[in-house]
Amino acid sequence: MSSLADATVQSDLDIAPLLLPARVLRNDAQALQAAHELAAVARQQAARRDQQRKLPWAEIEHFTRSGLGSIAIPREYGGPQVSFVTLAEVFAIISAADPALGQIPQNQFGILNLILGSATERQKKQLFQSVLEGWRIGNAGPERGTRNTLELKARITADGDGYLLNGQKFYSTGALFAHWVAVKALNDDGKQVLAFVRRGTPGLRIVDDWSGFGQRTTASGTILLNDVRVDAELVVDTWRINESPTTQGAVSQLIQAAIDAGIARGAIDDAIAFVRERSRPWVDANVERASDDLYVIADIGKLKIELHAAEALLRKAGQVLDQVNGAPLTAEAAARASIAVAEAKVLTTEISLLASEKLFELAGSRATLAEFNLDRHWRNARVHTLHDPVRWKYHAVGAYHLNGTLPARHSWI
Repeated sequence: MSSLADATVQSDLDIAPLLLPARVLRNDAQALQAAHELAAVARQQAARRDQQRKLPWAEIEHFTRSGLGSIAIPREYGGPQVSFVTLAEVFAIISAADPALGQIPQNQFGILNLILGSATERQKKQLFQSVLEGWRIGNAGPERGTRNTLELKARITADGDGYLLNGQKFYSTGALFAHWVAVKALNDDGKQVLAFVRRGTPGLRIVDDWSGFGQRTTASGTILLNDVRVDAELVVDTWRINESPTTQGAVSQLIQAAIDAGIARGAIDDAIAFVRERSRPWVDANVERASDDLYVIADIGKLKIELHAAEALLRKAGQVLDQVNGAPLTAEAAARASIAVAEAKVLTTEISLLASEKLFELAGSRATLAEFNLDRHWRNARVHTLHDPVRWKYHAVGAYHLNGTLPARHSWI
């Protein structure tokens, strides 16, 4: 596989599938073990990668080779189809070590779920098999300059026996590392489709221009599409998913919440380590160690309790998704899943922000030194939690419980 980490614009270089086939994990326990093994490796240089904006190419390869990229693929297509509880925990484990590494494959799992709900049988077999073999899927959905996140300007038009794609995308997380770039566009009928473009296709340019102050190594930048040719068999009619109840939004949001929970775990772990090993006690505390300061002890206890509450709701949300996806899906069941995930997302958002800020109050001035790069926790939390506003989660949960109002049907609830 080519190393592209130092390039600014990726356009004509093709990333081939892995030379060595990816492992296929067989159960939830194997998936969790693989996540812990990856986290142990990723944690070692995570702070330095963030400081230097060094993309995690080796770590992404490890993710793929370990088989983690295919853990959501259904058993009938050769995957392990782990539970949603396990899927969330995998992302939390990885994100506690490096949340940028957790975010890069985030969209792959949302897209895999979208394939399951809207692709033809032939498309499912082809795309699922490619992921089992080690292909990665990157995102090319959001756009800048639109009225809202649902509006699309990218167009796909019929051209002979295939299609041509034109447009510009941003927030294209995972695309720089991907073999398939999944592009949202409107077809000639004005309906939304998802086109799978092979890396290296003429007219496709992936620009590493992400400049966000957090999640700095996700390469979530620009994609330019200029008469990009797409095979007809690689265009999925995703508009069909809206014809019936779906948990697409809940699945996507579950992973988002898991990443935030991971950020909180990492921040609290670093706060505890710093207080134990480096911080000085406040003079009025009359103790020898900062870790014996009564107020510090109480604050760490509070952070842990709030983290455990968020993790409990995250597990509950995963359990609800497992339940509703194991039976015929009704609008009420889909709403129940969305609300369960929204409740978890509120708490994971709040604890990730609180823990990453409280770290400095508890650890003291020394913790702000650049050599430790502990501000990455807050920067990552603040940027990642901006994907969707928590104020609308509160509204959705309140409207559901108070008035029985079912939440909107899109990828953010």
